[in-house]
Amino acid sequence: MGFRLPGTTRSSFSAASKGAWKSLEVPKGYVAVYVGEKMKRFVIPISYLNQPSFQDLLSQAEEEFGYEHPMGGLTIPCREDVFLDITSQFNGL
Repeated sequence: MGFRLPGTTRSSFSAASKGAWKSLEVPKGYVAVYVGEKMKRFVIPISYLNQPSFQDLLSQAEEEFGYEHPMGGLTIPCREDVFLDITSQFNGL
């Protein structure tokens, strides 16, 4: 994956989506998004929101869901592999 919280591993993000984290709280400076058909949960840095390619995803989300997201959080209407491919380009931000 292209994003990590300081002190976490890639598997932490997968574990979060499977409910393995005891708390679903999102750390300050991050946002939870739901992606793909299975609505997998990812926690990403808010700095990603300023990236043009991520803003394209947000525009798609607005077109599809408006401001009412089925998961109660931000839902991104694309496949997980596409999301991971896009966000992997943001390493080092």
